[in-house]
Amino acid sequence: MIRRSARRRGRPGGRLVRAGHEAAGVAGVTAAPVAEQAVKSRWVVFLAYGLLAVATQALFVNYAPVTQDAARHFGVSVGEIGWLSQVFPLVYVLLAIPAGLALDRFLRPALVLGAVLTAAGAFLRLVADDFTWAFTGQVVAAVGQPFILNAIPGLAVGYLAERHRATGVAAASSATFAGMVVGYLLGACLPGEGNIRTLTFVTALVALDAGLCLVAALRLRPYAGHGSVPVTGGTGVNRSFRVAFGNRHVRRLCAVAVIPMGTFIALATFVQPLLAPAGVSEPTAGLVLALTMIAGVVGCAVVPVWADRRGREVEVMGAAIAVTAMACLHLALVPSALTAFVTLLGTGFMLLPALPIGLSLSERHAPGAESTAAGLIWMAGNLGGVVLATAVGLLVTRPALAFTALLGATLVALPALHWFRRLEHPVDPVG
Repeated sequence: MIRRSARRRGRPGGRLVRAGHEAAGVAGVTAAPVAEQAVKSRWVVFLAYGLLAVATQALFVNYAPVTQDAARHFGVSVGEIGWLSQVFPLVYVLLAIPAGLALDRFLRPALVLGAVLTAAGAFLRLVADDFTWAFTGQVVAAVGQPFILNAIPGLAVGYLAERHRATGVAAASSATFAGMVVGYLLGACLPGEGNIRTLTFVTALVALDAGLCLVAALRLRPYAGHGSVPVTGGTGVNRSFRVAFGNRHVRRLCAVAVIPMGTFIALATFVQPLLAPAGVSEPTAGLVLALTMIAGVVGCAVVPVWADRRGREVEVMGAAIAVTAMACLHLALVPSALTAFVTLLGTGFMLLPALPIGLSLSERHAPGAESTAAGLIWMAGNLGGVVLATAVGLLVTRPALAFTALLGATLVALPALHWFRRLEHPVDPVG
């Protein structure tokens, strides 16, 4: 117990270490650690950021709940409407690292760029009421997304006291999932082919207002210690990448993130067709998915904070993987609406909080390169989603086999988590 407490106090990003970094300043002069009580958390910045995160994810799923109506409105196929959502993870994979590097170097300008691209993309869809402009706007908004999602750990370091950072990361991550819920609810409130234009305008207005709120909040400057990394040699961009990708903890967190996040993305994408043979209707499947996201929002607000205060991050991630695997097993053996409600709500509550936990851990181990580390973790999860969603798509006519495949893939994450745990809590051979 004493050894473990000592490791937590001395780990990279721990209170004593990080305070020393923040006090060093730009000039590189060693100074006494800043008293934790003297640092005031600027929650108004996180509130504004949360609004923009909600707007970004609402744009992501804007047309998902009205796919068939949108297809008729624009005169295209359902598959083409799917690209209005699929473009977001694809663009994210391409820009995750560049966006993270930009945020580590220029936090506020890069975040403002993300807000501008999000709002601009939202309004570009209104230039003309056709699929071409809708797709163009979605692409522009998708380019802004990495600059927003990757900023969570950097904002926590720049604007929150150390004791509040895990709470801030959890709240910001919760806002991203809440944005999906908002997107689904807007689609449910504005159904029908005739409301597609109205739905597009409403989400554009939300993106504009949220972007303006964030720009106003960012008039507050981050604490001076943000971004000072004790690494020598190379440019600032090279230092950020070296600190993030060169850190074994971050690389192993990426290995852990690939499968569970990929499993959730695959389930969210294909839960309706996979449950249809069991008699689960499309509205029921949509309700299950919406409640799963709501459970994830609640879980993200509660579970990471509990885990951080008790030093149980690895154990919670292990429990989340186990719950997800059990959900896949039950859906393969006894697929039904009741099974889906029970298992997927549990999956949402336990699995989605694994993301803010991973982001908090990366912030501790990559000080000064938090956004680049976050980009690596988000990118790993999106890559896992692309691979597993593609595999499940090939098995969509055989639900039992698809759920079994997801079960097997999810269990692969347990050795990766054990690999990370050995690095996070090395075994002391003495005693």
